[in-house]
Amino acid sequence: MSMNKRVVIVTGGGTGMGRAIAEAFARDGEQVVIVGRREEVLRETAEAVGAAWRRADVSRREEVAAAVAGVVREFGRIDVLVNNAGFVRGVSTRMALEEAERAWDDEIGTNLKGAFLMSLAVAPHLARPGGRVVNVGSIAAYTGGSRGGAIGYAAAKAGVHGLTVGLARELSAEGITVNTVVPGLVAGTDFFGGPLPEERLRSLVGQIPAGRPGSPEDVAAAVRFLASPEAAYITGEVLNVNGGWLFGR
Repeated sequence: MSMNKRVVIVTGGGTGMGRAIAEAFARDGEQVVIVGRREEVLRETAEAVGAAWRRADVSRREEVAAAVAGVVREFGRIDVLVNNAGFVRGVSTRMALEEAERAWDDEIGTNLKGAFLMSLAVAPHLARPGGRVVNVGSIAAYTGGSRGGAIGYAAAKAGVHGLTVGLARELSAEGITVNTVVPGLVAGTDFFGGPLPEERLRSLVGQIPAGRPGSPEDVAAAVRFLASPEAAYITGEVLNVNGGWLFGR
């Protein structure tokens, strides 16, 4: 492998925003490795975009450690980590406590613990200087979601913001930057379990000054910038990518 080709890990890289991020880096000529839980999806996406893949549930330490070790064995180094894996199960005050706890643990496990485990597993192998960690947060960390039921997801993504500044404080002196991209409403993914009802989509878009939902490619562009050499003096930042739906934070 050319020493000029960076090794980029994208978690949750099989679908949606993660796939768009993986495609963007692959087009740039980077060596991309997508990580996720569904082997069939990983294989299909890796073949389509020209990436390698590793199966791992990022909420499980042993699987994270094995996946990262495999990347290092195969490619010799890691330059960029994109912590994109995440989902929403739905946690509300109307749920039975046991059910709510299970959903909470799932959401915290993937959205927050997964980013923590991947970051700590990858950190020893990141280029010094030049390493990049880019987390994918959510506008829900500020708003609590566009409607009820996002307690666990909002809390997890708010935790990602804290993880970002904590890692930045620790790693920036070694030439490694750590930042978070915060999408707003993004169409063209399976995040909501299917297309939003037209009435709800119109209502949400009506709150966005840009007049449209975001796309996975909008998020990928922001991630690429923060992972670029040009962003070497930006660290500990939270970059909103929401068309003006929420700003000033």
